[in-house]
Amino acid sequence: MPEFIDSPTTIEAVGNVPKIIKEFIGCVNSKTTEVSIAKMESPAGWIEPGQTPEFDEYTVVLKGTLFVQTRDEGFEINAGQAIVTRKGEWVRYSTPGGAEYIAVCLPAFTPDTVHRDAD
Repeated sequence: MPEFIDSPTTIEAVGNVPKIIKEFIGCVNSKTTEVSIAKMESPAGWIEPGQTPEFDEYTVVLKGTLFVQTRDEGFEINAGQAIVTRKGEWVRYSTPGGAEYIAVCLPAFTPDTVHRDAD
């Protein structure tokens, strides 16, 4: 049976400046553990700690530019482009000029499975 999602839940973001995470589907908003789908509204200058997640993340940039740093290289993902990061690989996201993007995590994102770097 279909499950109507009336609106997302805003979730507190990690990083040096406030970022808005609107989770439509995931552990918080729909109690879904198989996948999470969220819209990110990230300001210029935002950067989060590196992480080694237990999930694959599929990201589509809608506006602006998302920078994705791995241990070996950096990727500049512009509006209309996408990137897939794999579970178990270290990655760090930032938005030097600001960005809006959709993030899909399989399985769903949880604070316990993201494994952020210690401060």
